[in-house]
Amino acid sequence: MLHSRVLRYIDEVARRGSIRAAGDRLNVAPSAINKHILQLEEDIGEPLFERLPRGLRLTPAGEVLVAHVRKTIREYSQVEADIRGMKALQSGEVIIATMSGLAGGIVPKTAARLGARHPRLKITVRVMFAHDIANAVLDGQADIGLAFNLPPVAQLETLWTMNTRLGAVLSPEHPLARQDSISLTACQPYPLIFADRSMLIHGIVADAFVAAGLEVEPAYLANSIEAMKCLAGSGDGIAFLSRFDIAEEQRNGALTFVPIREQTFGKNVLSLVQRDKPSHSLAATMLAEDLVRALQACSKSG
Repeated sequence: MLHSRVLRYIDEVARRGSIRAAGDRLNVAPSAINKHILQLEEDIGEPLFERLPRGLRLTPAGEVLVAHVRKTIREYSQVEADIRGMKALQSGEVIIATMSGLAGGIVPKTAARLGARHPRLKITVRVMFAHDIANAVLDGQADIGLAFNLPPVAQLETLWTMNTRLGAVLSPEHPLARQDSISLTACQPYPLIFADRSMLIHGIVADAFVAAGLEVEPAYLANSIEAMKCLAGSGDGIAFLSRFDIAEEQRNGALTFVPIREQTFGKNVLSLVQRDKPSHSLAATMLAEDLVRALQACSKSG
């Protein structure tokens, strides 16, 4: 750091009000510190300290300089941390916990882009249920978590969140695929694909049909978003998922998302979280930032 010793000498003398005390703290001869201060005062053309019988006190010019010195030291400390973080990217690891549908599209695509920029970085994607994701991030088993309907945990910081309304997911060849929106009544005659009761989304979808006054019996039940997507793309079946679940399939034309007209679906909140602590690895921060950008782009696409 340019002139780092001089900056730390000035900062320490200002804190302790004594060149001797600063020298003891820094393990530097007081004469060396005094020499640097005198030289700097000569260069600036103003005294930085008042020499008092019992120590030194900052002059107005000294106060201005010390404010600059302390800001510079803080900024340099951050630069050092960033450089250490960049080195860690050469051999570090970032772990993201997420759900099956997201692990089949937006998460791996985002992770692949980060991995392409930092080939030696190890990126681990772990698929879990929502409550397990919250616990994994909280316990340090994962750096960040992306999931629907996470349980509220005070120790988790939310980096991005959105109520992602469910819609009909179907094959591009489906008779309803070209509609701008459809009703649940229009979906009723077709084979319906529901998540099974082990998944929170089952209740959201089932309750929506009840609220619409429709009695339905799903043709397919699955505890896997990937299975639901495959079933929807293979025939006339209709699954009920969010646009984020099928981001990749919609992009490549394998599936279509059609909004449901009724406002009967309950909340389906997607959240990106991390531990509520002041410091996180640079790799985790970069992946989180990339995910936020990808999520924002997906939210605007519909």
